[in-house]
Amino acid sequence: MANTGSFALSCRCRTSLTFSSLCNFKFFHPFPVRFADSFPSRINASTQSSIKYFASSSISSANDTFTWDDVLRVSPSPDDSSDLRGYFEKVQLCNRGSELQSEFLPFFIEGQIVGYIHNGFADRLRSFTDVFVFPKDSSYGGRLSHYVTLHPMLGTPEDRTSAVGDVVKSLGEEWIPGIRNELYPVTSSFGAPVFFSLERAAAPYFGIKAYGVHMNGYVERDGHKYLWIGKRSELKPTYPGMLDHLVAGGLPHGIACGDNLVKECEEEAGIPRYVSVKATAVGAVSYMDIDGYTYKRDVLFCYDLKLPESFEPKNEDGEVEGFKLFPVTQVADVIRKTQFFKPNCSLVIIDFLFRHGYISPEYLGYLELLRSLRI
Repeated sequence: MANTGSFALSCRCRTSLTFSSLCNFKFFHPFPVRFADSFPSRINASTQSSIKYFASSSISSANDTFTWDDVLRVSPSPDDSSDLRGYFEKVQLCNRGSELQSEFLPFFIEGQIVGYIHNGFADRLRSFTDVFVFPKDSSYGGRLSHYVTLHPMLGTPEDRTSAVGDVVKSLGEEWIPGIRNELYPVTSSFGAPVFFSLERAAAPYFGIKAYGVHMNGYVERDGHKYLWIGKRSELKPTYPGMLDHLVAGGLPHGIACGDNLVKECEEEAGIPRYVSVKATAVGAVSYMDIDGYTYKRDVLFCYDLKLPESFEPKNEDGEVEGFKLFPVTQVADVIRKTQFFKPNCSLVIIDFLFRHGYISPEYLGYLELLRSLRI
């Protein structure tokens, strides 16, 4: 993937905003009004400069396909374990396009920002006059005087879900590829009331905040840690054949994070419930990525699960080609030196490296890299 952008602009973060209170969307922070309760909502100029510097190195990328043998051939260079540039590049791969924010209209429901919609995609939505409206705020003095909301007749979550769902079906694969018939909740922030539910594939086209669960499954042998890594099926519509976590999945409407993780553990790796319930919630990472008409604003809840040495994962849903067990240090080198991993998986593993002491404060750029995982 090409690196086409830098990180989000500095912002002013509030717990609730109306459209007329926005000073200028071009300079407004791209995340929802409240990101995640305790995470920093801005990156200072020093951090931006550090990220650009550390990500300036040339890192080899994956070809169209690669094998497990290619992964095994990635070896550390002498004395480069403290070189964080490869990690910074992976953060940038997930955080492109901040300079394009002015091309998006805020998407409001009941006075709350729930997403951002590209002008070009919004033009397509204008024909659905019984679903979407584009008010002009007379008190707003900036260049961007319109925003997107739903028709006032759509007053309940059920009505909104049905109406917007019909629009998504009408647009079809031509406009929204990869429709999965899986609903994501649309909220102003995590845990807030659900305004309606939206097809998963449509989430980045409406710029809503999406959530997922990612689990690092590891074992310990003779005082050393090893990570189970999956290789995605070549038939997957997204990131086919790339490396992945042992278990990961989006968080659909109506299921708690822990319950969703247990379900994904069974489907993706054959991990029985009595084992998966021992997974530990260890935090979250986040990123934003603008690409064409899509605006991905994702938060990934991270889990660790220490597995028995005798355990061997087995995929049950056909989405994983196979699993391999690697030393954590080998996985770190693969992330730093290749683009074999699905991009957002790199962020979760980098977070694992911090928490398990593989990245230490003595490394140049330590705080900047840590901060960049939680924009």
